[in-house]
Amino acid sequence: MKIMIAADGSSHTQHLLAYVAAHDEWLGTRHEYTVLNVVPFLPPRATALAGDTATEAYYCDEAERVLEPIRAFFKEQGLTADFVAQHGNVADVIARQAELGKFDLLMMGSRGHGSLVNVIMGSVATQVLARCKVPALLVR
Repeated sequence: MKIMIAADGSSHTQHLLAYVAAHDEWLGTRHEYTVLNVVPFLPPRATALAGDTATEAYYCDEAERVLEPIRAFFKEQGLTADFVAQHGNVADVIARQAELGKFDLLMMGSRGHGSLVNVIMGSVATQVLARCKVPALLVR
């Protein structure tokens, strides 16, 4: 199975990785993993002030901060994965990459707020589910 894990480095990502580790059906070389981290766009004024070089360095640093411990997790589990860092609208990028990569499953951590909070604030998980046709597993 080709699995994409959307990771933001939050406690929700940690819960997702703990779930993966606790469920043997997700481990093993029979699966092909890609871990995607999407750094949200910086505001245009900030990028204009910082310049292209500093902005790209920021995006790279932020992604590496998230992906480094996940690389260690995969190594500890004896698994290999591709690690992808992008920047943009988080929900759009996750949904697009899940479909373009022809993944069988998208795994994400989720806060688990009720529907009222989602109506008022929205959530990345809700937005991804609305945009993506790839089956998704949300871990709360």
